[in-house]
Parts: sequence; C-alpha cells; structure tokens
Amino acid sequence: MKINIYYGGRGIIDDPTLQVISQITTVLQELNVKVQQYNLYEQRNGITALPNTLKDADGVILASTVEWFGVGGYMMQFLDACWLYGDKNRIREIYMAPVVMSTTHGEREGMMSLLAAWEMLGGLPCDGICGYIPDTTKLETNTEYIKIIEKKTENIYRTINQKMAVFPTSNQAVINKVAVAKGIDLTPQESEQLSEYASDDKYVKKQKEDLQELASIFRDKMGKEDSASGNTDEYIKKLNRVFTPVAGIRSKYKIILQDNPKLRPVIVDVDNSKCECRTGDEDGCDVIITSDQKVFEDILDGRLTFQRAFMAGNIKMKGDFKLLRSMDQLFDLMQND
Repeated sequence: MKINIYYGGRGIIDDPTLQVISQITTVLQELNVKVQQYNLYEQRNGITALPNTLKDADGVILASTVEWFGVGGYMMQFLDACWLYGDKNRIREIYMAPVVMSTTHGEREGMMSLLAAWEMLGGLPCDGICGYIPDTTKLETNTEYIKIIEKKTENIYRTINQKMAVFPTSNQAVINKVAVAKGIDLTPQESEQLSEYASDDKYVKKQKEDLQELASIFRDKMGKEDSASGNTDEYIKKLNRVFTPVAGIRSKYKIILQDNPKLRPVIVDVDNSKCECRTGDEDGCDVIITSDQKVFEDILDGRLTFQRAFMAGNIKMKGDFKLLRSMDQLFDLMQND
C-alpha cells in the first residue's frame, strides 16, 4: 500500500502543517505503508508533471496551510495540473484525505475546497484533518493533539486499505454533464516532457524566437508574393511522395491554411497502406489542423514537425491528439528534402 503526500505550503519552520504530516508519516510507516512526500514549493517548475506520480498511489494526502486566504497557489497549481494532465480513470480509484492547518482562519473552508476539487476530478474523499494552530509548539507538547492526529490517521488508513464505499456527490454528477476540458492523451513520458517544456519560460521564449527567425529568413528568400500564391497541388504531390504506411491507422485529416483563404483546405485520407490527398472542405474529419501557410510549408520542407509546431503554438488542432502525432510517422518529411 502506498500513500503520496503533496505538501502545498511554503516550507517555513513554524508551519503547523509540516508537523502534522510528519506525525501522519510516522503512524503510516508503523502500519507498513509506503509514504512518499512531494514538496510542491521545491518542484514549482515541474508541478505540471506531478500528476504522473499518482499512477502507483492507493491514496493521497493533500496538505496545505491557510496563512491568509485559501490553501495557497502551489496546491491550486497541482490541482490544475491534475485536471489538465491527470489520468481521470486512475484518479477515480484514489482516495484523498485533506490536511489543512491555519495560522489565521479559514481551515475548514480550505479543507472543503480540497474535497470539492478532488470530487470534481472524480476521486474518492476521505475524512481529513483541520485545525487552527498559531503556535506549533502546542502540536509537539500537547498529547491530546497527538492522539487526535494518530486516530485520524488510522481512520484514513482503514478507509484506503478496506476501499470503503462512499456516497456519490453532486460535484461528480454536475461535472460529468458540463465539463468541457479534456485530458491530453499522452504517454507518461510525453506528458512529463511537454509539461517540463511548457513550464520553462526561457525554453518557450527561445523556441518562439528561433522559429520567428527561421520564418523571416525563408520568407525573405521565397518572397511574399510567391508565398501568398502557393499551389496546393504541390503540397499534395509532396505528401503523396513521402507517405509511409503505418499499420492500424485509419483517419481523415483536414489542414486549413487560415492566412490564405484563397487556398482550399487539404484533405489527407489514410486507410492503412493507402493514402489519398486532395483539396476540399469536407466534414467528418478525425483531425482538423489550422495553420498559417508559411508554417505548413516549413513542415513540408522538413524544417518543422507537426508535433513540434503544435507544442510551440504555431498550429492548432481539434480531434484525437494521437492522430496528430501519427502525422510525423505517416509523412517523414524530416528525411525528405
């Protein structure tokens, strides 16, 4: 049995939440539970990758401190990442116990907000621990407080170990009807890499500058008029020439060149070993890609891949993200000049 603790405080010495989760860890380890603690303030540049750590957890403890209002930004960033990148099917099997201590006021509201957020993610709630502790020495010296923490921890262990049933909540019912956000379908390695890159402002800025510089160089070489009058027939010939069959892929792509409305969309219809490229504005496409003409030409010339262009924000897509990734397998443009 494994329980992950995600601590969303600032890590200051007199934080009462640190004292509580230290005692919780001691009790759980005595019960032969594997405990792993993640301090969000230490991993603030990689918080978006942390939902991947939920995959082998039987339960989690979300611990934070109310210092003036709410549970703090690090914890909210982690919950946002769970919503955007987390495996919702896996989260539905995970119990969560909130631990919220306050040095001012609002500990109960903080605990309820964590419970509501976890329920909206589809997870299972546990009874948590909350309290007002302005002086951490009271937690170390007051035996009654220590007994409360031990008893609450045993209840958390019992709930997770026995997989106790919980009543459905209105949060889950509502979110199933009105939620529009969808998790990005990536492997754990791809999600972690994307999250690390997305959270690295310097990397994103450098990539955009490099792409803008490349675009400027090639735009000057080709000339604005030549670029604006590009022939979709040439695009289709290039795609047909470099097509490489991939078993099991049956999909239809529509590529819209948004900055040149005179050009009709390019339709790529793949059926295992067969590929038909044509122009037209067809419905029922599995993936719709929206791009500037120059970006699409950079992809065709092997200077950019579909996935890299998407990660850099140069193209937009609707549909199955796995099928977008398969475009770089079906059309190995990097190897064809």
